[in-house]
Amino acid sequence: MNISLMGRRRAAPTLPTLLSGLLVAVLSMAGCASLPQDLQQRDLQQQEQGLGHAVVAEAIRERYEQALPDLPPSKQRHYAQRLYRVTGDARYLPLNHEYGRRLVDRVRDEIEALATPGHAERRAREKVAAYPVNSEKQRRRKQMLAEWGEIAYANGLAFDLTQAKYHGLLNETDLPGHDRVLEYLASVDFRTFLLDPEVMAIYAAQVANLVYYLEDLGVTDLREEVITAFREQYPPQRDPRLSTAEYRNKIYGMTHFVIAASDYYQQPVAAEEFRWVLDEFTASLDRILADTKEDIYTEVGISFLLAGEEDHPAVMRLRDALVAAYDPEARMVPSERGRIDLASGEHRNVLAIMLLDWPDRLHPGPKLYSLQE
Repeated sequence: MNISLMGRRRAAPTLPTLLSGLLVAVLSMAGCASLPQDLQQRDLQQQEQGLGHAVVAEAIRERYEQALPDLPPSKQRHYAQRLYRVTGDARYLPLNHEYGRRLVDRVRDEIEALATPGHAERRAREKVAAYPVNSEKQRRRKQMLAEWGEIAYANGLAFDLTQAKYHGLLNETDLPGHDRVLEYLASVDFRTFLLDPEVMAIYAAQVANLVYYLEDLGVTDLREEVITAFREQYPPQRDPRLSTAEYRNKIYGMTHFVIAASDYYQQPVAAEEFRWVLDEFTASLDRILADTKEDIYTEVGISFLLAGEEDHPAVMRLRDALVAAYDPEARMVPSERGRIDLASGEHRNVLAIMLLDWPDRLHPGPKLYSLQE
């Protein structure tokens, strides 16, 4: 598979040597002083090498697209879906089509199996049993999901049906009988789950995603209730008492209210609808940069971009922080522990490409109507 995209919408700019000194001076005054101490030295090194935002984005993109055929299918899907939505480049379509075929096969199997008594309970147990336990966060989430019956299964179905809708596949030709899944989802008590403080405390981003999936599918609209509950649980005045893990859960959850509302980078969001998010990000930017990791603060920056606020000062600071974290030898943004594994770092690095090289417009879909042929 030839996935090289050297001919995408614009060539990465080269920063002239004569401007490098000016760039260093300006960015060191405007950005470095506000970055965490451990990033400042690296930031200066990147600037001295003349690495601008789009230059770094292009380097990461080239690195990942060389390796993309060897990444797991889930990572290929995640990357190709997002890069299509910010470029509209047709060369991402083959991987999206492959995902669409897998998705249709999986949902068709579930449509048929839902007629079997006890299927949902069994599949929920299987999903919980397979949930990873590599970190304390994962262990807590696994224990939490085990206490919520069919939710682990129903959440996965809501994701799959929403993906099918995004891709134009939620129809009787591609998914005959899909109303059976919608009826099943309507029977699940999502409200109690989504409004539970203990769930919100360790699962905020997933709560934000699920509440928008359910609204998008026409199952139930709990957006206002869930956002109100989230804001009551995480008011700004509580922030000083939050641990680093709790604070990350809060900020990541806030980014996902915005991202999910955009149908995952398919359309802009109204800035005023999420002013409560953007204002808090602005007021808390120092702590966001100090206490969250690259995946999270990159989504903070993307939240501003989705709201049409690319000129907001926070965006420049977040972009500068990401360039400071970039490893030019690995041609990627490492994990906060310095890991440069391509598969585990795909989420972080595709977000980096998006934040550093945001498009003039987004591209919905892609619609995969050819699967019907």
